[in-house]
Amino acid sequence: MDEDIGELAFLPLGGTGEIGMNLNLYRWREAGQETWIAVDCGIGFGGSELPEVEVMMADPGFIADRRERLRGLVITHAHEDHIGAVAWLWPQLQCPVYATPFAAAVLRRKLTEVGLANQVPVRVVPPGGSIDLKPFAVRFLKLAHSIPEAQALVIETPAGILLHTGDWKLDPNPLIGPPTDEAALAALGAKGVLAMVCDSTNAMVEGHSGSELDVRNSLSALIRDLTGRVAVTCFASNVARMESIALAAQDAGRSVALVGRSLRNIDAAARECGYLRSIPPFLTEDDIDDVPDDNILMIVTGSQGEPRSALARIARDEHPRVSLGEGDTVIFSSRMIPGNERAIGTVQDQLVRAGVRLMTDDDHLVHVSGHPARDELRRMYRLVKPRYSVPVHGEWRHLSAHAELAREAGAEPFMMEDGDIITLFPGRPAITDSAPSGRLVLDGVRLLPLKGDVMSARRRMLFNGIVVASLAVDQAGRLLGRPRVSAPGLLEPDEAGTDRVADDFADTLRDLPADVRRDDTLLADAARAALRRALGRRIGKRPAVDVHLIRI
Repeated sequence: MDEDIGELAFLPLGGTGEIGMNLNLYRWREAGQETWIAVDCGIGFGGSELPEVEVMMADPGFIADRRERLRGLVITHAHEDHIGAVAWLWPQLQCPVYATPFAAAVLRRKLTEVGLANQVPVRVVPPGGSIDLKPFAVRFLKLAHSIPEAQALVIETPAGILLHTGDWKLDPNPLIGPPTDEAALAALGAKGVLAMVCDSTNAMVEGHSGSELDVRNSLSALIRDLTGRVAVTCFASNVARMESIALAAQDAGRSVALVGRSLRNIDAAARECGYLRSIPPFLTEDDIDDVPDDNILMIVTGSQGEPRSALARIARDEHPRVSLGEGDTVIFSSRMIPGNERAIGTVQDQLVRAGVRLMTDDDHLVHVSGHPARDELRRMYRLVKPRYSVPVHGEWRHLSAHAELAREAGAEPFMMEDGDIITLFPGRPAITDSAPSGRLVLDGVRLLPLKGDVMSARRRMLFNGIVVASLAVDQAGRLLGRPRVSAPGLLEPDEAGTDRVADDFADTLRDLPADVRRDDTLLADAARAALRRALGRRIGKRPAVDVHLIRI
């Protein structure tokens, strides 16, 4: 290939072939020199498939190794799956971060929590504004979504124009912020778009996603007739929904309290940016018991059944300040994200057992999606008229359905997944290379590889348990007393089986050769093998084992 022509490529490290963990890269290469920009940096959740994981994110190692050529990280909007990993991964990227005022306000709070508030260069760009990241010229284009200030990225390159949609929908009445700028999309299509990298979340859903205005009217009618305490759970970032709930509560003569830290953070960011001006300050959790049950409404975190969320703790009757019971109502003003069915079902069962009435989107108009259904995707393709389509932000079935729709609309689709490098120019697009891609797990305040030793051991412990044995030996390796065996989650401390395992373990150690018993490393390895055999004989399982050896 003639390097003087230049080469344009796209590489998703997260968010393609899955929903969540969005981390996208664009590369321009010319005369042997590379320049990169990153788009979004979000988190995902473990769910039922990875019960040992709470929060995870794409491994940025590939671009971290090239960070001196990374011009910037551009954030399309403030949802967790697009912004939630910045505070954890920025130390590896060390680049400027570009975001709209609302996304910047949300991000600054996250950075403060991890002690990076004064280190990360957050550059605020107004909605519809532009960024010069030569050779990339990036312009924000206003889209409707379920969060304020969602922006598509118009990326002008020497090879042509790209449209990176981020998350979007066509809502004529989004309530907060303007509708999607269809005139700008049409003008872009008239100018000519080389490729559109586009949201696939609802590519299997026929029709239209619906309008926030319809949900506002429905919530007002529903809440007006309820008695007892009312709790509404929704995605914390949906400021328009928060406003709709508050207005419905006011119409019903109810005061509104926020329950959950993420809601309080979003409320603060929204008010800082001029949103929610018509809504009085929300009450706190401490104020709830001072208001009669028929006059209180709570907006509560935990719509996805997260075990540590406020709603899950309320359902388990473990929340320190809030309780719900007979005659109360909980409205799930959200959709069920695939993979969270069991967790949400558990919370709902616990609420119903306590006498709480449930309302969900299965039986009431309490939620509309923030992502485009097929009619909206068709409209987008008619407006933008891209030559090529790259479906992202979806699992394979979503990407495939999107590709089929793109082909029908006259765009040539290209399917890819995390780690694939697709060359968009010169010539017809093709996957020409791959990059290492993986997952990092947030474990407390540290990042661990999902497939590393620690998480592998965590998985083994989760399903098979862990057994720890402590033994003391003299200089010749002779046992001093009886080994102590601890098997939490496998054997009760006073169970007879624990003593039998310890006895079998001790008998095997006594039979070891003298040279093995005199060497700490050999003795510890042999002791672990002996412990595994003793456990296999007594309980028929192969848990993770460890041995604490003391030589006296």
